[in-house]
Amino acid sequence: MTSSTTPTTVEVVAPITGTIIDITDVPDPVFAKKSVGDGFGISAPPGGTVVSPVTGTVMMVAKTRHAVGIKTESGLQFLVHLGIDTVELDGNPFTLTVTKGDKVEAGQNIGTMDVEAIKEGGKNTTTVVAVTNTAKKLDHIDVNEGPAEAGDKVAVAHAKVKPSTPPESSNSAAASAKKPAPVDSSRRPANLTGYDALAWDIIDNIGGKENVRSVTHCITRVRFYLKDNHKAKTDIISNLDGIIDVVQAGGQYQVVIGAEVEDVYNAIVPQLGDAVAAGGGDDGPETPKPTTAWGWVKFGFSSLIGVITGSMIPVIGLLAASGIIKGILSLLLTFEIVDKETSTYIVINAMSDSVFFFLPIFVGFTAAKRLGSDPIIVAIIGGVLTYPDVLTLAEKKGDTAILGMSLNADFFGLPYHVASYSYSIFPIIVAAWFASIVEPWLKKIVPTVVRSIFVPLLEVIIVSTAILLILGPIVTFISGGIAGAITGLYSMSSALSGLVVGGFYQALVIFGLHWAVIPLVAQDIAQTGHSYLNAIISVTMVAQGAAVLAVFVKSRIKKIKELSLSAAISAFCGVTEPAMYGINLKYGRVFLMGSIGGAVGGLVTGLLNVNMWGFTGSIIGFTSFVNPEGVDSSFQGFWIASIASIAVAFTLTYMFGFTDADVEGGREVKKVRLGNREPVHK
Repeated sequence: MTSSTTPTTVEVVAPITGTIIDITDVPDPVFAKKSVGDGFGISAPPGGTVVSPVTGTVMMVAKTRHAVGIKTESGLQFLVHLGIDTVELDGNPFTLTVTKGDKVEAGQNIGTMDVEAIKEGGKNTTTVVAVTNTAKKLDHIDVNEGPAEAGDKVAVAHAKVKPSTPPESSNSAAASAKKPAPVDSSRRPANLTGYDALAWDIIDNIGGKENVRSVTHCITRVRFYLKDNHKAKTDIISNLDGIIDVVQAGGQYQVVIGAEVEDVYNAIVPQLGDAVAAGGGDDGPETPKPTTAWGWVKFGFSSLIGVITGSMIPVIGLLAASGIIKGILSLLLTFEIVDKETSTYIVINAMSDSVFFFLPIFVGFTAAKRLGSDPIIVAIIGGVLTYPDVLTLAEKKGDTAILGMSLNADFFGLPYHVASYSYSIFPIIVAAWFASIVEPWLKKIVPTVVRSIFVPLLEVIIVSTAILLILGPIVTFISGGIAGAITGLYSMSSALSGLVVGGFYQALVIFGLHWAVIPLVAQDIAQTGHSYLNAIISVTMVAQGAAVLAVFVKSRIKKIKELSLSAAISAFCGVTEPAMYGINLKYGRVFLMGSIGGAVGGLVTGLLNVNMWGFTGSIIGFTSFVNPEGVDSSFQGFWIASIASIAVAFTLTYMFGFTDADVEGGREVKKVRLGNREPVHK
């Protein structure tokens, strides 16, 4: 028989492709302090396939698909946590193909993760592998740091046959090292025991249930939104028996529980009341209301950016994919591989165009989730706006017009303007907002016994009518005016427009203000089939990628080289945030040199009148610059502008923008999204 002091070994493979880092370098204090357990992180992965790190049995799959737990034959419990704080993304970037009880082998494909969706959601992409029963079962773990492909052996965990800590210890090293402080339980109801007693103690010490706006949980933590964080007695809560740690981040009061988090959460919910637990109290900390006119302007703009961000993020990937397909189809036409009259063309064109054509349905669903109305009902309203007969009405010309809009239809004799809402974005966002007002009102006046039928019925009628007759034409007029202004500015001086937008667009990304521009680009492409503005934006991504690539070439610091190379690849694939927040902004001259390169590239783009027929930009989006009617000067112009921006940004950064000495003076960079209540740490 094996001695209890003789460890057994478990080989651990990388669950994703990326760079293996020490767990203390994971950008999350709970994981970094090994509160959840010892293990390792995978930094800045490109995404794609997720494999099982060990051979064992699936013991847990998170509802939001961002984490999975696997128990090995030796008793070690491994947690794979995809990204940091990704529980808040509602599972959108992840797929998991395993369920609780499944047997898995090390290296077996168990799902996928969409890194771009994680980044667009403002979350860190670092993936963590942790042994959650470290204190009881793990002797030690040997980790090989550095680049690794999914399925490569990266660590060996040495498990003990019997736990070396008393059974009553917590399930983490950090928790086992501290002793619970005495808690005044005199007010606690005598009938509460176990998890119910712990839940009562937590609620009592965070200021009572009246201090809770909402609560949710992830794989290790109960996450509270409190009205006043100062009322919480952190020193008492962190020392409760069964609590690993307390973390305050992102406007949340996070109580780290460990493997028993769901049991504790299920005990908390009834004591708080279902309305609060489900988010009925609020979805976050209360935002102070402005007291000045300018304050209200900033508050309104911030809220608008937040709504646009929440509405557009889930469909950005679809738009990008459609743009690539459009470009490929254009090349197929150019080289006469397919013909417009064939069924092959029709099928491929449907793949590329459907997401744009039915955009009101998709955006309606996501906007409703962001604004609190029923997503299905608003998606149906999007279907009303894209209904074939309604689109036919939009093509008609009326005898009279108001503000340049033809009154081409009537509703019970009342003339009104029907716009073509297919391919549109803003009218359905307004519909989601209006539905969020109408829906609660209907629920108050419609009897409960018939509510499930008549609330959706009346909501579709009221909101659809309001959008078609009043709100839709108003929004169409405003958005058309904005688009006309941008087009007019470009027409006045395409070179000046390219210079200004190319130089300053990436600065908008810092504050999340680019989300005010992206819908304009998407709508421009959807309605006209192309976008000069997006062509300029594309070259700014190339420039920032070139700047961080220069850092990779010049630096001799291993960590900087690894980070800058992956960031450069990401930027050339159309995602600049890793470059911006990992290197360029942190060492400010790099961002400046990249912006100068973007200005030069934008100037060349404007001078050559480069146009863009797809949504996907940067180097990976080269097919978006292929004119569906045949390759023209825009395709050559794209390459000339891109090469110019690369040459300028790379050269300036290499010569003036960065030295390894800058690393010592590097600073933490926070990503600020004006639509959010709190900065997002990158």
